[in-house]
Amino acid sequence: MAKVNWSAGIDSVSGALAKPSKSGHHSCAKMLLGTHRVAATTSKDCNRVYIRRKVERSTEVTVKELKARSRFAEVGRAVRLRAKDLMQINADQAAFLAQRDTAGGCQTMKAYLWKVCGEAYDEQHGA
Repeated sequence: MAKVNWSAGIDSVSGALAKPSKSGHHSCAKMLLGTHRVAATTSKDCNRVYIRRKVERSTEVTVKELKARSRFAEVGRAVRLRAKDLMQINADQAAFLAQRDTAGGCQTMKAYLWKVCGEAYDEQHGA
Protein backbone atom coordinates (compact mmCIF):
# COMPACT_ATOMS: atom_id res chain seq x y z
CA MET A 1 0.00 0.00 0.00
CA ALA A 2 1.28 3.43 -0.87
CA LYS A 3 1.72 6.08 1.78
CA VAL A 4 0.38 9.58 1.34
CA ASN A 5 2.34 12.48 2.80
CA TRP A 6 0.28 15.64 2.89
CA SER A 7 1.80 19.08 2.61
CA ALA A 8 2.11 21.27 5.69
CA GLY A 9 -1.30 22.42 6.92
CA ILE A 10 -3.27 19.53 5.36
CA ASP A 11 -4.22 16.96 7.99
CA SER A 12 -6.45 14.75 5.86
CA VAL A 13 -8.45 14.57 2.67
CA SER A 14 -11.73 12.74 2.18
CA GLY A 15 -13.78 12.45 -0.98
CA ALA A 16 -13.21 12.82 -4.69
CA LEU A 17 -10.03 14.72 -5.48
CA ALA A 18 -10.62 14.56 -9.24
CA LYS A 19 -13.66 13.29 -11.12
CA PRO A 20 -14.02 12.31 -14.77
CA SER A 21 -16.36 14.75 -16.48
CA LYS A 22 -19.62 13.61 -18.03
CA SER A 23 -18.88 15.41 -21.28
CA GLY A 24 -15.42 13.88 -21.57
CA HIS A 25 -13.25 17.01 -21.58
CA HIS A 26 -11.65 19.39 -19.08
CA SER A 27 -11.13 16.63 -16.56
CA CYS A 28 -9.22 13.44 -15.93
CA ALA A 29 -10.19 10.04 -17.31
CA LYS A 30 -10.06 8.40 -13.88
CA MET A 31 -11.53 9.28 -10.51
CA LEU A 32 -9.03 9.99 -7.74
CA LEU A 33 -10.59 9.32 -4.35
CA GLY A 34 -8.99 10.07 -0.98
CA THR A 35 -10.17 8.66 2.35
CA HIS A 36 -9.21 9.24 5.95
CA ARG A 37 -9.93 6.65 8.64
CA VAL A 38 -11.01 8.23 11.91
CA ALA A 39 -11.14 5.07 14.03
CA ALA A 40 -8.80 4.83 16.99
CA THR A 41 -5.58 3.16 15.90
CA THR A 42 -1.90 3.05 16.78
CA SER A 43 -0.91 3.45 13.12
CA LYS A 44 -0.34 6.94 11.76
CA ASP A 45 -1.09 5.73 8.19
CA CYS A 46 -4.84 6.31 8.04
CA ASN A 47 -5.05 8.08 4.68
CA ARG A 48 -5.69 6.14 1.50
CA VAL A 49 -5.91 7.19 -2.14
CA TYR A 50 -7.77 5.13 -4.75
CA ILE A 51 -7.95 5.47 -8.52
CA ARG A 52 -11.13 4.35 -10.26
CA ARG A 53 -11.50 4.13 -14.00
CA LYS A 54 -14.51 5.70 -15.67
CA VAL A 55 -17.28 3.11 -15.98
CA GLU A 56 -19.71 3.06 -18.87
CA ARG A 57 -23.22 1.83 -18.14
CA SER A 58 -23.90 -1.51 -19.85
CA THR A 59 -27.69 -1.62 -19.47
CA GLU A 60 -30.52 0.67 -20.48
CA VAL A 61 -32.22 2.86 -17.89
CA THR A 62 -35.29 1.03 -16.60
CA VAL A 63 -38.77 2.48 -16.12
CA LYS A 64 -38.35 2.04 -12.35
CA GLU A 65 -35.15 4.14 -12.42
CA LEU A 66 -36.84 6.84 -14.49
CA LYS A 67 -39.73 6.99 -12.00
CA ALA A 68 -37.27 7.22 -9.08
CA ARG A 69 -35.37 10.04 -10.81
CA SER A 70 -38.61 11.88 -11.52
CA ARG A 71 -39.78 11.48 -7.91
CA PHE A 72 -36.43 12.72 -6.59
CA ALA A 73 -36.54 15.81 -8.83
CA GLU A 74 -40.16 16.64 -7.97
CA VAL A 75 -39.74 16.13 -4.22
CA GLY A 76 -36.51 18.17 -4.25
CA ARG A 77 -38.29 21.00 -6.03
CA ALA A 78 -41.16 20.84 -3.51
CA VAL A 79 -38.69 20.91 -0.58
CA ARG A 80 -36.95 24.01 -1.96
CA LEU A 81 -40.26 25.81 -2.47
CA ARG A 82 -41.68 24.80 0.90
CA ALA A 83 -38.53 25.89 2.76
CA LYS A 84 -39.00 29.39 1.31
CA ASP A 85 -42.79 29.57 1.76
CA LEU A 86 -43.38 32.19 4.46
CA MET A 87 -46.94 30.94 5.03
CA GLN A 88 -45.70 27.46 6.07
CA ILE A 89 -42.42 28.11 7.90
CA ASN A 90 -43.88 28.54 11.41
CA ALA A 91 -46.17 25.52 11.13
CA ASP A 92 -43.37 23.38 9.68
CA GLN A 93 -40.95 24.40 12.43
CA ALA A 94 -43.49 23.59 15.14
CA ALA A 95 -44.30 20.21 13.56
CA PHE A 96 -40.58 19.46 13.13
CA LEU A 97 -39.82 20.21 16.79
CA ALA A 98 -42.78 18.09 17.92
CA GLN A 99 -41.58 15.00 16.01
CA ARG A 100 -37.80 15.41 16.36
CA ASP A 101 -37.42 13.60 19.70
CA THR A 102 -39.84 10.78 18.92
CA ALA A 103 -38.81 7.32 17.71
CA GLY A 104 -38.17 7.50 13.98
CA GLY A 105 -38.32 11.30 13.98
CA CYS A 106 -36.25 13.33 11.52
CA GLN A 107 -33.24 14.98 13.13
CA THR A 108 -32.91 17.91 10.71
CA MET A 109 -35.43 20.33 9.24
CA LYS A 110 -34.37 19.41 5.71
CA ALA A 111 -34.89 15.69 6.39
CA TYR A 112 -38.31 16.51 7.81
CA LEU A 113 -39.27 18.49 4.71
CA TRP A 114 -38.06 15.64 2.47
CA LYS A 115 -40.23 13.23 4.45
CA VAL A 116 -43.33 15.45 4.32
CA CYS A 117 -42.95 16.36 0.64
CA GLY A 118 -42.12 12.76 -0.26
CA GLU A 119 -45.25 11.51 1.48
CA ALA A 120 -47.32 14.18 -0.32
CA TYR A 121 -45.82 13.13 -3.66
CA ASP A 122 -46.54 9.46 -2.99
CA GLU A 123 -50.11 10.28 -1.98
CA GLN A 124 -50.69 12.31 -5.17
CA HIS A 125 -49.15 9.69 -7.44
CA GLY A 126 -50.62 6.63 -5.73
CA ALA A 127 -47.29 5.10 -4.75
